[in-house]
Amino acid sequence: MKDTEQQVSSAVAAIWRIEAAKVVGAVARLTRNLGLAEDCAQDALVAALETWPAAGIPDNPGAWLTTAARRRALDRMRHTRLADTKSAEVAFELDAAHAAREAELADARDAALDDDIGDDVLRLIFAACHPLLAPEARAALTLKVVGGLSTEEIARAYLKPEATVAQRIVRAKRTLAAAHVPFEVPRGVELGARLASVLEVVYLIFNEGYAATAGDDWMRPALCDEALRLGQVLARRMPDTTEVLGLAALMDIQASRLAARADAEGNPVLLLDQDRGRWDRALIHRGLAALARAEALPGAFGPYTLQAAIAACHARAATAADTDWTRIVALYDALEALAPSPVVALNRAVAVGMAFGPAAALELVNELVNEPALENYHLLPSVRGDLLAKLDRLDEARAEFERAATLARNARERALLYARAAACRMEQ
Repeated sequence: MKDTEQQVSSAVAAIWRIEAAKVVGAVARLTRNLGLAEDCAQDALVAALETWPAAGIPDNPGAWLTTAARRRALDRMRHTRLADTKSAEVAFELDAAHAAREAELADARDAALDDDIGDDVLRLIFAACHPLLAPEARAALTLKVVGGLSTEEIARAYLKPEATVAQRIVRAKRTLAAAHVPFEVPRGVELGARLASVLEVVYLIFNEGYAATAGDDWMRPALCDEALRLGQVLARRMPDTTEVLGLAALMDIQASRLAARADAEGNPVLLLDQDRGRWDRALIHRGLAALARAEALPGAFGPYTLQAAIAACHARAATAADTDWTRIVALYDALEALAPSPVVALNRAVAVGMAFGPAAALELVNELVNEPALENYHLLPSVRGDLLAKLDRLDEARAEFERAATLARNARERALLYARAAACRMEQ
């Protein structure tokens, strides 16, 4: 019995990782209060842990959790209102309101197919990206609630202190609750105003799945899958929006490499060492088709379309040696001019190293060493170590790889960096 309970608990945890955002999104649409929605979703999770070991996991666990969370939300809303007054008349009205809300839920389910988006998770993302919130708060809140990322992971993604990110999330929830923001997809001009933030957080969810910030696993495929799904929903509903297509293309092409990014033991395999025969050709085809549609639309390319074009250079190369690194550098030039950041500059330096040699790249990387935003960014010393190793400056390379390993929070990536440091020592 104990083993069975443990197995069910593990299954519940796995289901929760997949369904949590959908449950919160469905309840938030009812309550219009994100904090309350999260609390009720957690109550549903507790109920599942108490019920499923004896009753068994239901055929549709996501629906079970959503129903339980909605019921809990309705109960709490009724009790809150009843606490404000003891009037029997008001109690009667609340019962009527309860029934009306249940009817509204049924109507909403029926009408979902006619909605511009028709997806509770996307509704939740669009609500969390409300203009009332600063851009950084929008992204942090959405990554926390929708992506299931920890505060530490979000802080690392944005290269910000964890306490700063935690404060942003708390303030964002309070702001949305105080303003009674509806959990729905906006239309017209308001939709366009929020779209950039939505695309940003969808891609950050994907990135956390593609290369997990912390933990024992190199990747978190469930996050990639959810981001891909959201990207496809947006692309179907907004087929004439360049950056929506660009993001869908970028994620598809990058996701095509997932099977090749780890060996049989789960250890990381770097891009140039990957078996390209394991790349998913169907995802590459879908991604290249989306990129072609984006490039055919009028107007300048945005950052996601440019990054998709960079990813396409890798996808089109039969071998690592066939990669058009000169074109990649040119695309990074355009990206840096459009959306400059230290991370983009670092990635461009890597491309410069492949196209024009490690010495040229090292000059660029050295200019980033004192960049405050990269102070604890493990990929900076990792890239610098790689360039130094190629220049046979092995002592310096070893020190850089060791520094990168101390900064890395992912166990698999840390092990890889220590292994590269050891290899420098052995080659001397």
